[in-house]
Amino acid sequence: MEEKNQPVGVIGAGSFGMAIANLLAENHDVLMYARRKEVIDAIESRTGRYKVLAPKIQAENSLEVIAKRCALIFPIVPSQAFRPMMRNLGPHLKPYHLLIHGTKGLDLSLAPEGQPLRPEYIKTMSQVIEEESVVCRVGCLSGPNLSKEIMEGQPAATLIASPYREVIKAGQKALKSSMFQVYGTHDIIGTELAGALKNIIALAAGLLSGKGMGKNVWALLVTRGLSEMIHLGKAVGADVKAFLGVAGIGDLIATASSSNSRNYKTGYRFAQGETLDQILESTTDVVEGLRTLETVKALTSHMKLSLPIMEMLHRIFFKDMDMDKAIYFLMNYPYAVDVDFL
Repeated sequence: MEEKNQPVGVIGAGSFGMAIANLLAENHDVLMYARRKEVIDAIESRTGRYKVLAPKIQAENSLEVIAKRCALIFPIVPSQAFRPMMRNLGPHLKPYHLLIHGTKGLDLSLAPEGQPLRPEYIKTMSQVIEEESVVCRVGCLSGPNLSKEIMEGQPAATLIASPYREVIKAGQKALKSSMFQVYGTHDIIGTELAGALKNIIALAAGLLSGKGMGKNVWALLVTRGLSEMIHLGKAVGADVKAFLGVAGIGDLIATASSSNSRNYKTGYRFAQGETLDQILESTTDVVEGLRTLETVKALTSHMKLSLPIMEMLHRIFFKDMDMDKAIYFLMNYPYAVDVDFL
């Protein structure tokens, strides 16, 4: 159903949506969906943060139009808004559509209130797409994709994950350029989990930096944090390999070391004495790591998993635990072996 010179759709006008739209605009015309009129106006007039958008990007406020004009669509909205968005988009989609999402989070919208959070209540964005539409050819993109650096035209890469080779090839063709490499994999669940879980470790890295700590403890955090990501991934059926490539180690290193990472910045500011309310009120972007951290806490409690770093982070951010006490606990935690996930 895809036609020559057909535009590609991007749903979401946040920082990452803008970055992906600019990459797509090197190869295609792009329709960028935004819900609010003031955002549509800003995109059309190229004012504010939208002045950096490529000329081939056009604003659109109708999901029906996006579905009619675009066979390839990139939904990039916060995880808590993803299912409502899909419920609005789903009736307009056909089996020929290809959807490649760029949301690094998890969906809990179907979890019963007041009941323990079970694994079956936690959905990835690809599962949400399949549940809320007739589309089956679904993919996700994940990797070290800091929006600011992409917008500046710096070299970068991403990973397109999908069970369908056709989706991977379509994503590669749409996004690849002389400064942007696109890898492919069929392990979509592992890729989605890696992209969501690394945000938690980025929060912790920001905390360490905000406390003035150095690279030794940063390297220790990233290494042990990756181990916890893998243990949780394996517990819910993901392949270890997904965590050892671009979407795992690659994305983790980028987001856990850069002040351009919203999760890293949140941890840094928190360690400097700001409250979560102050931090979240001052940013227009969603800090996915905080929501994922609450999800992981509920899930690991139910599954009886021991993830000490993530446990301490939950206590620091949501239970007012002193950070120095948390570090002391972790430095004295009886880890058995170094690499225990291969």
